[in-house]
Amino acid sequence: MSKLTRIATLALACAVILPAAGCAKNRNKAGDTVYVARDVNTLYNLAKRQLDRRNYEAAAKLFDEVERQHPYSVWARRAQLMSAFSYYVARQYPDAISSARRFTTIHPGNKDAPYANYLIAMSYYNQIVDVTRDQKITQQAADSFGELIRRYPESRYASDARLKLDLINDHLAGKEMEIGRYYQRSGNWLAATQRFRTVVDKYQTTSHAPEALERLVESYLSLGIPAEAQKAAAVLGKNYPGSKWYERAYKLIQRHVPQTAAQS
Repeated sequence: MSKLTRIATLALACAVILPAAGCAKNRNKAGDTVYVARDVNTLYNLAKRQLDRRNYEAAAKLFDEVERQHPYSVWARRAQLMSAFSYYVARQYPDAISSARRFTTIHPGNKDAPYANYLIAMSYYNQIVDVTRDQKITQQAADSFGELIRRYPESRYASDARLKLDLINDHLAGKEMEIGRYYQRSGNWLAATQRFRTVVDKYQTTSHAPEALERLVESYLSLGIPAEAQKAAAVLGKNYPGSKWYERAYKLIQRHVPQTAAQS
């Protein structure tokens, strides 16, 4: 877990630890479910005790029992959120997402709904893999942070969501670049162009935009479309005039279209 994620986890803990008050208990283990009915206070306190001991998965299951055995109690809503948090710190991210989504579905207007949405987004975020792998989880993280920002722009979690979204977009742009470069190496210039165009159009604020423009110059020249190559070089020169990518694009234009220099 990265330093940033550890800090986020501690912040989550401070934000969400709720007063103890109890609920009934049912310990669910795969293949061995034992139901033990307990009053709400006892069960909630058992769950809280497990959480304090950092037995996060055990705590999550006990918080689930609070909701299951006492669904109409005042503690069921709190237990739902505590279950999501416990699964999150246990790195049981699919379960954390499930619990948090249940909370937002049942209590969409609750004051803790922004936090529940943040838990969902962070659960996806912590599952992001490198750009050589499928990016479905990455897109789900982006969508979740985007929803949090749209629905709760003034919440305490919105600023971190914006930062995470910038990092995610850079990651997604990196994936497009990786595929585009692969198509270039294969001589599939049209497919490469489409990938680089996606970076320029959709991820223009990321660190990959200058390279994407230069790769477009290469691809358009290889496709025999010098006018489009010049346009890409002009955009590159206007926005990133001192970059190595503009220098490369300028040299390419001078070599292949000697009558017209790239515009800056």
